[in-house]
Amino acid sequence: MCTRLLYKTETGQFITARGMDWNDPTAATSMVVYPRGMQQSGGNMDNPLTWTSKYGSVFASFYNVACADGINEAGLVTNALYLAESDYGDYTLSQKPRLSIGAWAQYFLDNFATVEEAVTAMKQPPFVIVAPLLPNGRAATVHLSLSDISGDSAILEYVDGELKIHHSAEYRVMTNSPLFDEQIAINKYWESVGGDKMLPGTINAADRFVRATYLLNSTPRFPDGQMATAAALSVLRSVGVPLGMADSEHPNISATLWRSISDHKAKRFFLDSASQPALIWLDLNNVNLEPGAPVMTVELNGPEHIAGDITDKLVVSEPLSWI
Repeated sequence: MCTRLLYKTETGQFITARGMDWNDPTAATSMVVYPRGMQQSGGNMDNPLTWTSKYGSVFASFYNVACADGINEAGLVTNALYLAESDYGDYTLSQKPRLSIGAWAQYFLDNFATVEEAVTAMKQPPFVIVAPLLPNGRAATVHLSLSDISGDSAILEYVDGELKIHHSAEYRVMTNSPLFDEQIAINKYWESVGGDKMLPGTINAADRFVRATYLLNSTPRFPDGQMATAAALSVLRSVGVPLGMADSEHPNISATLWRSISDHKAKRFFLDSASQPALIWLDLNNVNLEPGAPVMTVELNGPEHIAGDITDKLVVSEPLSWI
């Protein structure tokens, strides 16, 4: 599932964009606001990791049992993308507290302000990952990207039970399989070919990685604001997958259900549904993130057509129960 890219504006600000490609169009998604000071648990399991959130955030849920991506009030962005090769190891062999894969992205939104801070903390991860099947029966195998207001970037992957971190501001594009270091090697070949002559055209993840990299590097750097957001979204749409396309054996090679845009400086989070004609967004500066404030949500593809700023559409809700 998916393509993620990090766009730099003319004034040196950053926008992270992500497309959600998945083979289940019924997968429910909501825009969810969590205040700071929340008592969090790694899931309904034995020995769960617990923490108190340091930062408020807004995120897109997946099946309403996982955080797919979001932005916190410090400008840190997380994006969880499907990766068939993910291997979290056997959590029963460790005495560390356990964290549901559904809460993995949210853990970073709750606890860190920068990529550097998060990467340093993950040199000795304080938890092990537990990854039950998703509601549609598919494996919850993902890798995670982090980006922040400075343009720093990191890709986190579990390989053979160990966490591997790729950390560099140069890592501006991410898709699915194969593992990230292999994707970089594939892209180097296509850089030598030159994207103005030929680009791979399938919807496979490696081809999307190459096209997204070329288009991102070729797109002008617009000033902050509407044009910069539109530019990032235009690149993302150009590597999207049309509605109705699917590969039953490979859930990540499927239609794009929605796209998210995170403006690191403005603390603004957008969702672009493939089945709705308009963007929705929320500005973290305009919602109550104080400790004790309620969790607020709005459904992406609910019965009511929504568009634009959805702050007044938010309703009080219960926190997600992680998968």
